Amino acid sequence: MPKGNPTAQTKASEKYQKKVGLKAKAFKLNENLVNEFKLTCERMGVSQASAISEFMEDFIEKHK
Repeated sequence: MPKGNPTAQTKASEKYQKKVGLKAKAFKLNENLVNEFKLTCERMGVSQASAISEFMEDFIEKHK
């Protein structure tokens, strides 16, 4: 559970994320790479999360 006094929305969001298996990850990457990636995703009309997820799925499949 979140710390402090979470709102009902915070509790509901956390419950949903756990149910669908969402996990937050933090990475430290080169600033130029991150900025280019953000701009490219915006230009292509895709979310950064979906682009990273697609890359991860392709990478896993390729290296099985």
